[in-house]
Amino acid sequence: QVQLVESGGGLVQAGGSLRLSCVASGLTFSGYAMGWFRQAPGKEREFVAARSRDGTTYYADSVKGRFTISRDNAKNTVRLQMNSLNVEDTAVYYCAAGQSARGLKEGRYDYWGQGTQVTVSS
Repeated sequence: QVQLVESGGGLVQAGGSLRLSCVASGLTFSGYAMGWFRQAPGKEREFVAARSRDGTTYYADSVKGRFTISRDNAKNTVRLQMNSLNVEDTAVYYCAAGQSARGLKEGRYDYWGQGTQVTVSS
């Protein structure tokens, strides 16, 4: 079975940083675009970042310049480095795998994880 397992969430003060990781199994990792979504309480899921198989990246406008997505195919891992966090970044963050980075940006994905909570305090 395909599994995506996120880790690295937690409580951080505004202005701080966190690094999220997602380890995938049960799929050919290098054959998928990978991305991150988040969902805040009472809000719809929103796209955060995606990285294609060839290195193309997309970011939501709200996180550009602050977040960086990377992937390590040898470790079946995708990461999200989050800097300069603010309270609006508070959400459950989900890792996702899809057919293309563009597709992920548009909300289409094949698999997703259980999420990890990120809470930013002011």
